[in-house]
Amino acid sequence: MTTSTHTVPAVGSPAPVLSYSPVVLSVPGRPVDLQARVSAPATGTDLPVLLFSHGHGGSNNLSSLNGYAPIVNLWAAAGFVVIQPTHLSSRTLSRQLAGAPGAPFFWRSRAEDISHLLDRLDEIEQSVPQLAGRIDHDRIAVAGHSLGGHTAALLLGARSVDPDSGTEVDLTERRIRAGVLLAAPGRGGDILNGPMADRTPFFHTTDFSTMTTPTLVVAGEQDDSRHFTDVGPDWHADPYHLAPAPKTLLTLLGAEHLLGGISGYDAGETTDENPDRVAALGRLTSAFLRTQLQPGDNAWQAACEALTSGVSPAGRVESK
Repeated sequence: MTTSTHTVPAVGSPAPVLSYSPVVLSVPGRPVDLQARVSAPATGTDLPVLLFSHGHGGSNNLSSLNGYAPIVNLWAAAGFVVIQPTHLSSRTLSRQLAGAPGAPFFWRSRAEDISHLLDRLDEIEQSVPQLAGRIDHDRIAVAGHSLGGHTAALLLGARSVDPDSGTEVDLTERRIRAGVLLAAPGRGGDILNGPMADRTPFFHTTDFSTMTTPTLVVAGEQDDSRHFTDVGPDWHADPYHLAPAPKTLLTLLGAEHLLGGISGYDAGETTDENPDRVAALGRLTSAFLRTQLQPGDNAWQAACEALTSGVSPAGRVESK
């Protein structure tokens, strides 16, 4: 069990962050325990909760509770309690779960993990030193990167057809009030013509028309996922265009799939290493969630004004 303290840049001045792992929860029917990392500001009360779903990257540990420190530390410094589960799809579990039902992506279980964490939020709060009594259980958001973006979309109301049963799956989590999709997959159907298309049949039937929860969709301007589709970077903006309002699209200029390096410091899989881009992403996503979770908070308006006032803006924003 590890406890670490980081001082990281936040929205404004640097703030200390506490990170604690693993929080271990036994879940009936799950083949292994559900483990999570919890990161939170060192001070403050009535803190909103942000649940984060990791991607399915090629590294052994970044797609687990041990990854995504660059963006998670920024969120925690901005005042969020960030909970990061290790999904069954993580490479850290691949030897234990080879051939298990749902492998290798466990797309349905991933969303269920988030609901399990919400079911036991009281237990999590009591398990983490210096956190008891500091969480606002009514202000809850979800974020996810890449495959985790698909997970977050399902929790926010998107639907998919189970390729095994042929039935539509509704995993909407009503306790979640807002979300952020980072480089999430777009629409399915015939446009999924890349080498990964056959391996992800659950992508083919994604329906964003039922994703009604307020959501910020973040797409990299140069995130061309040819292994799924030849549509180009616009594919990652589909959750914005195909879902009903209220939705917001943030296009990060020059960004590729790791959006500047959100999965790990100096990670080899990052093709567009840019700490300033990650910092801007942290500011913008935190501001969006603050405004969504606290009516009357003008953080998002202020962040957008700051974005457009710079000489070299990090991105562009549109809303509906």
